[in-house]
Amino acid sequence: MRAIKKHKLKISLIFALLISTFLCVYTIANYKGSNDVNQNRMGQFNFDGGGRNQFPNNGNEGGMPGGHSLDSNSQPNQNNTTPTDASGDNTGNKGMTPPNSHDGGGQGQARAPSNGGMWGGSGRTSNTNSNYAPFVMVYSLMFLSLSVGIYILYRNKKIKIDSKTAKLLILSLIGIGFLLRIVLGLSFRGFSTDISLFKNWANSAANSLSQFYSNARSSDYPPAYIYVLCLVGKLVKVSVLSKYFTLIIKLPSIIADIATAYLIYRIASKYLSQEISVLLLTFYMFNPAVFINSTLWGQVDSFFTFIVACAVFFMTEGKIALSSVIFTVGVLMKPQGIIYLPVVFFELVRRKELKTILKSAACALITAVVIILPFSINKGVTWIFQLFSGTLSEYPYASMNGFNFYSLIGKNYVNDSSTFFIFSYHVWGMIFIILITLFTWFIYIKGNDKLYASAAALIQIAGVFTFSTRMHERYLFPAAALAILAFIYLRDKRILLFVTGFSATIYLNTYAILFQSSGSVYNAIISITSLLNVVLFIYLIKIVWDIIIRKRVQMIE
Repeated sequence: MRAIKKHKLKISLIFALLISTFLCVYTIANYKGSNDVNQNRMGQFNFDGGGRNQFPNNGNEGGMPGGHSLDSNSQPNQNNTTPTDASGDNTGNKGMTPPNSHDGGGQGQARAPSNGGMWGGSGRTSNTNSNYAPFVMVYSLMFLSLSVGIYILYRNKKIKIDSKTAKLLILSLIGIGFLLRIVLGLSFRGFSTDISLFKNWANSAANSLSQFYSNARSSDYPPAYIYVLCLVGKLVKVSVLSKYFTLIIKLPSIIADIATAYLIYRIASKYLSQEISVLLLTFYMFNPAVFINSTLWGQVDSFFTFIVACAVFFMTEGKIALSSVIFTVGVLMKPQGIIYLPVVFFELVRRKELKTILKSAACALITAVVIILPFSINKGVTWIFQLFSGTLSEYPYASMNGFNFYSLIGKNYVNDSSTFFIFSYHVWGMIFIILITLFTWFIYIKGNDKLYASAAALIQIAGVFTFSTRMHERYLFPAAALAILAFIYLRDKRILLFVTGFSATIYLNTYAILFQSSGSVYNAIISITSLLNVVLFIYLIKIVWDIIIRKRVQMIE
């Protein structure tokens, strides 16, 4: 009995790892998937009696996955019929496809819902994802309770982790986190419109990179992630793997979750205690705001976040040229990577080294050419700029399900050309971007330390998401990791509020969209989450000002 008590943590970890392994093997062995790329075709689209698309490009990067308009040959439903039970899962799509329509993607036919809300309303299709909603919510509440309890134990010095135990903990947590993600990734069908489009892109990329933007459906992602989808497309050509297509689509983001959590641990172990380092890894690994995006939805924000986190890490290590390369990859993966580019500029200006500036610029340019070149055959020189321009201007709304300032004042899916106090919403959004970037620059120059890169990146994404237009629900996602990095580098315990606060708002925003909340539930979530994001950003400005300008730091013990 004494031996059991002495090694109870190790025994518990091994037991949990064995259970996770069994669940994973059992789920894989009994998975009855399908290699039919097109079976999830229009399951998430819904049309009301007036022919309006009730699913207006949700989660879209401007025509990218997360909701896609019909293409130019599609026609709205003119029959005053409402599709029902559009599950879009691998058991067969029972949703009705509108007459003469194509399977998602393309340009220009979708319109925002007349009530300015999500896609909710009387015509909203059912969604098999909603069957999982209670379980996800229960887990999230348990995670919150355990996080608070563990923090209290740590504050009371009840948690002690030695170096030998830490190694076992890290390996076990990584193993459990990965295996459970595989189980959930197979069990949860994901957001069918996005999964369907990613499958189409994977097959197109595997067939020909040079013809990808000509052949793939609604192919307006920048090129960087297409390489990953190309690998996915080639993997599923292996017959034994073909039925796991959906899981393999999710796998890069699942791996990125694990890699980001481990990166957090490695950085934290340089600046903080062993206990805090392990707790931060655990928090990110099992954070519902993290796996709801990658493992449940099937989106790629985790992969993008890992790129941003790596770029910030190398910047703080003084490897600015390498950081520039990684930031370039980020921009060429998702257009919102542009939000973080000012941080590179701030660091280059702070250094005032012409050689470093030229080296970083050259490395970034070479990286861009290498990534873009295979897609450029038979295309004009400016095609990549046209792709970005079309992507960024495709859906001009004040907010596109991003729970921010504009959603708070009831302007979700209101055209951003509408006037709001003299200027249009779009102009206000640009003004806020300029002001936020100037403030970040001022803070960074005053701090005069590369360790402030994570805080600068956090201010950029939190500010732009909260006060700029055309924001989707997932754009704030990197803030969860960046808040942890800011906490590690600045070591101010007040930043833990942003770690938990942004995790909560990211989760609530994603949960509402993924599980198709509507009516009073949706209205409550959007109001609370939008207000929280506004308050969190304002308080973030205050805390960073305290730390950098007033030199008032509340150090973590």
